[in-house]
Amino acid sequence: MDWKSSRIDALLEQALVEDMAARDSTTNLTIDPELRAAGSIVARQEMVVAGLGAVPRLLEIFAHLDPRAPAQTRFEVVSHPEIFDGVRVHKGQVMAVIRHNARALLSCERVILNLLQHLSGIATLTRKYVDAIEGTHARVLDTRKTVPGLRVLEKYAVLCGGGTNHRLDLASGILIKNNHISLGGGLPKVLTQALEKRRKGQRVQVEVRSAEELEQALEYGAEAILLDNMTPDQVRQSVERIKQAMAGQTERWIPTEASGGIVLENIRGYAETGVDFISVGALTHSAKAADISMSISAETE
Repeated sequence: MDWKSSRIDALLEQALVEDMAARDSTTNLTIDPELRAAGSIVARQEMVVAGLGAVPRLLEIFAHLDPRAPAQTRFEVVSHPEIFDGVRVHKGQVMAVIRHNARALLSCERVILNLLQHLSGIATLTRKYVDAIEGTHARVLDTRKTVPGLRVLEKYAVLCGGGTNHRLDLASGILIKNNHISLGGGLPKVLTQALEKRRKGQRVQVEVRSAEELEQALEYGAEAILLDNMTPDQVRQSVERIKQAMAGQTERWIPTEASGGIVLENIRGYAETGVDFISVGALTHSAKAADISMSISAETE
């Protein structure tokens, strides 16, 4: 993740502005402006870390927003060499220590924790799904079911948990869904149009919900197939049918994806059908925030 990209900078700055971190009334009235402090970020549960790399950049952005700067700008974020985004940590483990001006630490504390808790929660949940299908060749995919404005960060957290990113946005790929099919005049028509008019390099994926739609997708040249709201048995039969249709075509491979109603309790059954990918919206829309705290104490120079 490029934490200094303009897109990430805008997200981090907005989070600080939303919390009015540079105008922290309580801290400004109660804390010596020259006091230095150390903030220890502590995992209060076993989790997969995500977002730790954003902390230094967030503090740099805060220095530009804070009218008390430049006195606040000297800081360091120290973590053990073995702790970084994507690593599993244990309950009670110190993830990082921030040494900074005490006012700056207190003003940024909530934004730092919100970011780490949310992203680490996504990474932790993703890892559970990835672990559940270990030993199969299937991969766990995320979806576009993300908090508006936070998609790039949430999808990064999925990667930290061992998952794989689906398309980032509507311009990133072609996925013909049931509403496109019903509004566009049927699967054969919309698929043919997409194949003819797509940009160079775009792969056309089609969502199918029945054996009839699968046959149409195969007949009219779908390049990837999403098997939506099917049982594991239906997915297995569909995967076998696709392999049968592709027999002898060494230059063509149709990736398969299962989606809809897939949870931790049943994902293994789907993975064992031979499907290539399994998309799970819960990774981003239902992940519980990880339990992380920050303990701040004064330190001498």
